[in-house]
Amino acid sequence: MEPVSLVFYAVVCGLLSVFAPNFGGVMPRMAIGAVVGIVAAVSLPFLRGAVLGY
Repeated sequence: MEPVSLVFYAVVCGLLSVFAPNFGGVMPRMAIGAVVGIVAAVSLPFLRGAVLGY
């Protein structure tokens, strides 16, 4: 995994873990985690292009 992807997903997962206990039970946390993961995966190419000029 390239460093940009690794750092990006580490930040996303770290922020999600800070707020996850406030989301309730297992199912709401799984659903929010899935949505955050999808949004992160879709947004990374755009953010990489904007920041690094790819």
